[in-house]
Amino acid sequence: MNDVDPLLAFALTALVIEITPGPNMTYLAALSFSSGMRSGFAGVAGIALGLTTYGIIAALGLAAAMDSSPALYGMLRWSGVAYLLWLAWEAWSGERDVSREASDGPGARPWIAFRRGLITNLLNPKAAVFYVAVLPGFVRAEGGAVITQTLVLSVIYVSVATMIHCLIVGLAGSLQTTIDATSNRTTIRRVFALALVGIAVWFALSTGLPH
Repeated sequence: MNDVDPLLAFALTALVIEITPGPNMTYLAALSFSSGMRSGFAGVAGIALGLTTYGIIAALGLAAAMDSSPALYGMLRWSGVAYLLWLAWEAWSGERDVSREASDGPGARPWIAFRRGLITNLLNPKAAVFYVAVLPGFVRAEGGAVITQTLVLSVIYVSVATMIHCLIVGLAGSLQTTIDATSNRTTIRRVFALALVGIAVWFALSTGLPH
């Protein structure tokens, strides 16, 4: 992979994909609005770990097996939809949950945000499909070991995604003080809960087929 142009083309492709609204954007914006940037960045770390995990799986050639198995793909898809709907329900009726999390200590909420970001991406078949359908198009036969190229491209993708996610957290977190009143937080939380329901429906429809 001595030529920089394919890497730049891949980075631009990843950028276009990542600025398209999806579950990660909605989750991170809602999280940063309600809990602040510390929890938001913890969520970013969880998402990055989930994407990195898929990158390693793709490099080992296992993502293709997932893509060729309708049963495995369907299980992952519906688990992702169910998890998004669960997050939406929790956001809608989350005052009690938030107060309970806050009582668990200063590190509780960031850890929960990290865990949810990780789980959301591990249950996201579109992440797996990206590594199967998009990334291989940038692997060159003359570019050296396929595993090495796949890992390099995975690092670029995760870096681009993390940059976009950090920008979202920074923007949403900076606006938190403007919605500091309890009534405003409740309204914002419920708006994002409805958005998560919409994302779950879109997610179910758009991931109907693995290709």
